[in-house]
Amino acid sequence: MHTLRLIPCILRRSSAAVLAIALAAILWAPLSRAQDSASAPPPAQQPAQPDQNAPEAAPDSGGPSADTGVIALPKKKDNGEIAPPAPAVPKFKNPEGTPNFSLRLDVPEVTVNVGVLLEKTQRFYGGLKPGNFRVYENGELQKVTGFKRVETPITALLLCEFASTNYNFIHDMRNAAYYFAEQLRPDDYVGLMTFDMKTHLVTDFTQDKRQLAEAIDSMRVPGFSDRNLFDALYEAEDRLSRVDGQKYIILIASGRDTFSKMTLDKILAKVKSTPDVTIFTVSTGEALRVVTEGRGGMNGQMRDLEYLQADNEMKTFASLTGGLWFGPRFSGEMPDIFKQINENIRFKYQLVYHPTNAKQDGTYRKLRVELVDDEGKPLRLEDEKHKPLKYDIIARDGYRAQQEVQ
Repeated sequence: MHTLRLIPCILRRSSAAVLAIALAAILWAPLSRAQDSASAPPPAQQPAQPDQNAPEAAPDSGGPSADTGVIALPKKKDNGEIAPPAPAVPKFKNPEGTPNFSLRLDVPEVTVNVGVLLEKTQRFYGGLKPGNFRVYENGELQKVTGFKRVETPITALLLCEFASTNYNFIHDMRNAAYYFAEQLRPDDYVGLMTFDMKTHLVTDFTQDKRQLAEAIDSMRVPGFSDRNLFDALYEAEDRLSRVDGQKYIILIASGRDTFSKMTLDKILAKVKSTPDVTIFTVSTGEALRVVTEGRGGMNGQMRDLEYLQADNEMKTFASLTGGLWFGPRFSGEMPDIFKQINENIRFKYQLVYHPTNAKQDGTYRKLRVELVDDEGKPLRLEDEKHKPLKYDIIARDGYRAQQEVQ
């Protein structure tokens, strides 16, 4: 009984003791942490998050701080040493007796092929010297630095009108092509292209005269009457512009054009701007035109006017490029005509000069060639009896300067 009374008292005393101990622990904890913080080393700091917009600082020597970081160069040690001087550039000396050489770049050079034909015989005159030539570019005298007489193989394209206008035109065209083929030499390259509404490459460039003759013989029955001369000449010029060296077009046609996409102005611009291509033209149907000229009333007059215009265009194609125009009326004229063409192509004087206008502006420059004697007067040629000989100077009308690449 007394024992049961003592239990609540003990419990009350124990609760008071526990409460006192807990209170003491609460008061003692801040003091303990303060003392521990004063005596313990500071904790490691967490790395700060980098600012994405801030510029990246250069790391210390030893490499970048990240895969795409700034590369750090090793720090130089200041030990008081002086860097050795750079080695001297060795001087090159020419061997004894060897002259000095210089290199010139981007200097334009113009080559002019000139033929001198005697009017009476239409033969090439080959007895001229460098001092006999004067070359003018846009009216300004140029200094000729290179001169030689050349006889080179032919690279030519036969461009023939094969349209059903009249059999006389087809007959003249085939005869002219045959005579030209007979003048070829073993090292000449010749191709054959025909045209009506479109162009047709009959034979690519070949040295086989038999293959060329067979191709000419195959042109018997034309399929169309339209003859797009301007388009065909433009395509021929474009094809030859990809071939290196001097090239020739032997254009055998009536000179009339029907439905070409190219206008006369555009084809003339193409002819003038295509380098290293000389055009020789042979007009067909001249005999028929002589017989029918002035007949047929108004229609006949219009026809005659069209043929006069056609001849003028054929002459222009030739004169602009330093070639010749022919209008044969009889088949017997063909051998002499193509002999003359052959000589004019093979035998030329080649003049080289550096233009005083060195601008690469793509402009068209007019050319003019004169022949002078030792005193600078117009050259006078004479035969064995000291009679004057008239001559023609065959040269290109001009050239287009190169366009500087921007």
